[in-house]
Amino acid sequence: MATNKWTKLRRLNVAAHRDLGYFFTALIIVYCLSGLALNHVNEWNPDFVISKDTITIGSALTGANVNNALIDSLSKIVGEDRYKVYDAPAKGQVKVYYDNASLHVNFGAHTGIYEKVARRPVFYQVNVLHRNSLKSWRWASDVFAVMLITICITGLFVMKGKYGITGRGKWLIAAGLLPPVAAIIIQALL
Repeated sequence: MATNKWTKLRRLNVAAHRDLGYFFTALIIVYCLSGLALNHVNEWNPDFVISKDTITIGSALTGANVNNALIDSLSKIVGEDRYKVYDAPAKGQVKVYYDNASLHVNFGAHTGIYEKVARRPVFYQVNVLHRNSLKSWRWASDVFAVMLITICITGLFVMKGKYGITGRGKWLIAAGLLPPVAAIIIQALL
């Protein structure tokens, strides 16, 4: 009778592990992608693609009389049709602001720097979820964390015997503890 009880419990454990694993596969991949992106934030911008182009403006545009018509003609050069605002950061210069872009013109050098910012596809969206930037997402993130713990715990008891937790499993768990423990010790020593 006791063996039958353990067999049912074991089947329930395996089914829970399998089904939770399937259900959360997409979310696990999303968090892994954004985790990789955010781990390398010092090497690249995981949220935005920033492009800079140097443009040449004609010598007829002197900047002596900065007005809406001049700003409109500068905007056409970079393919913008509506500007939000402009200002003069220094003599002989004008900076024009657009939605997600700007143009800084130096009339003396007859050049300008056009800078455009665009959301990086896929990574921007997954990073918003990973950082909990959406207020309503926090509860989903908490449930996901609890479910990952559940998947890990149920996974410990899927195999039995020499491949299970009482066999080589305990050694692999101990080995898996080494990297985070070593990192904590190294950080404490620095």
